[in-house]
Amino acid sequence: MHLRRRAAAGVVASLIAVAGLALPAARAAESSNAFAVVDARVLAVHTGDVNVVVQKLNAADRGPETAIEDLGGTVTRDLPIVDGFAATVPATATGQLAGIPGVRAVTLDEKLHPQGLLGGSTTTVQPKSAFIKEIRADNMWASGATGQGVTVALLDTGIANVQDVAGRVVPVRDDLNLLSPPSPCENLTGEPTCDDNYGHGTFIAGLIAGNGAASNGAWKGVAPNANLVSVKVAGADGSADVSTVLAGIQWVVSFKDRYGIKVLNLSLGTDSTQSYRVDPLNFAVEKAWDSGITVVVAASNRGPDPATISKPGDDPLVVTVGAVDDMGTPGLGDDELPDFSSRGPTAADGLAKPDVVAPGGHVVSLRAPGSAVDVQYPTYVDGAYRRGSGTSMSTGIVSGSVALLAQANPTWTPDRIKYALTSTARSAASDDPMAVGAGLVDVYGARSAPAGTANQNVARSNGLGSLDLSRGSVQLALNDPAQTVVSGQMTAQLLLWNPIVYTTTIWSPLTWDVTDFAGSRWYGSRWYDQADELAGSRWYGSRWYGQLDGSRWYGSRWYGSRWYGGWD
Repeated sequence: MHLRRRAAAGVVASLIAVAGLALPAARAAESSNAFAVVDARVLAVHTGDVNVVVQKLNAADRGPETAIEDLGGTVTRDLPIVDGFAATVPATATGQLAGIPGVRAVTLDEKLHPQGLLGGSTTTVQPKSAFIKEIRADNMWASGATGQGVTVALLDTGIANVQDVAGRVVPVRDDLNLLSPPSPCENLTGEPTCDDNYGHGTFIAGLIAGNGAASNGAWKGVAPNANLVSVKVAGADGSADVSTVLAGIQWVVSFKDRYGIKVLNLSLGTDSTQSYRVDPLNFAVEKAWDSGITVVVAASNRGPDPATISKPGDDPLVVTVGAVDDMGTPGLGDDELPDFSSRGPTAADGLAKPDVVAPGGHVVSLRAPGSAVDVQYPTYVDGAYRRGSGTSMSTGIVSGSVALLAQANPTWTPDRIKYALTSTARSAASDDPMAVGAGLVDVYGARSAPAGTANQNVARSNGLGSLDLSRGSVQLALNDPAQTVVSGQMTAQLLLWNPIVYTTTIWSPLTWDVTDFAGSRWYGSRWYDQADELAGSRWYGSRWYGQLDGSRWYGSRWYGSRWYGGWD
């Protein structure tokens, strides 16, 4: 999600949250009002009527509806969620759709139109995803590696209590209150429970470690026997400040030995352009890496332009993951590179990123029933699952792959695991290293990678840069009595950020318990803008993102946050 930016220059914002995608299909159309992007499948229909979804350049413009009716078509439903409408058009008139003034794109009414109701029918579109076979996780399973004994920390919106991860979300305890019962998450949000009220974290958890229990094994994650630790940093609207994410990473490092954490999944990021060499968020992920945790980070969904890698995916140490579309087949020959997947080099430091790619188009994973995205986009699969697209998803798939490697090779360090992934990656979708890095992850090949380690002689971040600059361009307001807007060096815990203390403290359970983070109150939060219509937590729309040629649609973008996934 992405909050609409203020016109005034110099307003910096907060946060970290869900799908920050450009509108690829719109880009060509918006440059000229004369020709819209028309789905080739629409033009391929030559008889009868064809059902379409029409997206407009201006949601308030009714000209496209009138034009459709003039062509003999019928507008069947308004779709404000995509700034457009559904319509039935005579096949004989489809050739004229591209020239309708005010139309951005015309797509076959198939994937764009949400089907069913909450708790109701599943999607009518046949789900497709072959990521298990494409990355050769099934070969790893056959060799005995299923993630058993490995814990992946998921810093996200929480994990719902669903069948496919039951018994493998590790309960955590509060050392400051030994009388309190264990909790299913480390909750840093101010919400009263560990429930995933947004829906993103549960989806990623399923890709990492779902065992397919609700589908008789049909929809498994990559490491179906791995454990998960849920660090909940965002609530029902997906909002979270960088300072809360920093606290979450510090907690993970402090308690890694207690819970056996070997992998940290960060399917999030900010659009900050502060150099990694001074940035606090980069310092935090490097601290995790140097502690022995392999950190896997989304490249972001801001492509296809260069220099769109998000922070902390811009860090040279971590495994930064872009997305490909496996097209529903295990073979690599038909893979496509989605426009949404961000490209390198990194904006501030000119580093080559991403490191690898993994499937991230129309993958199937777990629902969080009743969550925000589950209600808004009810494209369900087999009841307990749904589809999604984005580098959030490909990141979860790589985190699951790292869990398999950590079980198969328990002495491997993060540098060794990164080298194994990059040195055995296979060519797919593109030969541009700034788009796909070393290529598509082959976890079975990585198991027996040649000798070597990554990150030799890499300069580390000192973490002494600006907290505000680390936030990028989105603002956050707290649900405290004063409705405080988080900005400057103030944290979401209403503390003055002290980089010296953060960067010089030895992170451990004991030092965590005496930090300001551990002793402070955690407030709920919401996306903020001064415009009245954007005040509070109101969502004001979404965008479907696809290819420039209109041939592929991957889901939606919610404004106000940047968890790098969208909902098909």
